[in-house]
Amino acid sequence: MQVRLGIGAILVAIFLVIHAIPNWVSSPSNVGNIVLSPLFWPYILGALTGLVGLGLVLSGWRTAQGGPVNEPIPDPRAGAIRLAGFAVLMVATFRAMPHLGMVWTSMLAFVALAFLVKTRHPAAAVICAVVVPLILYAFFAHVASVAIPQGDLVRLP
Repeated sequence: MQVRLGIGAILVAIFLVIHAIPNWVSSPSNVGNIVLSPLFWPYILGALTGLVGLGLVLSGWRTAQGGPVNEPIPDPRAGAIRLAGFAVLMVATFRAMPHLGMVWTSMLAFVALAFLVKTRHPAAAVICAVVVPLILYAFFAHVASVAIPQGDLVRLP
């Protein structure tokens, strides 16, 4: 299964990089900073899709060909409850974003999702939930000069 998913991801990445991005993403020729070009991030996502596909193919080839890779799920209802929790989390995220702002809402949503899926590394999840949105905010607001939506309650500098 991993090999087939990996091959599919590689084919999607090739399609994106060779056909979709050059033909469907328009970019002005006078963009001075390559990071601000509308072509930059689609190419990055296409390349990452290809790398993930390659990783899936390699992982699938290395996996033992004997029995099942995953252990059986003890309670199938747990997956349905998590899916419902994820749907509630998405609605809550979009409802909270106008009031708290994108950065603070992202932090809370990341922590909530980490505990919803019962991460094995809760300390790393909390640290990443705080650090990653702050770094992204600092880059986009202060380096790229892109306005990040701020909330009514708390504003970042």
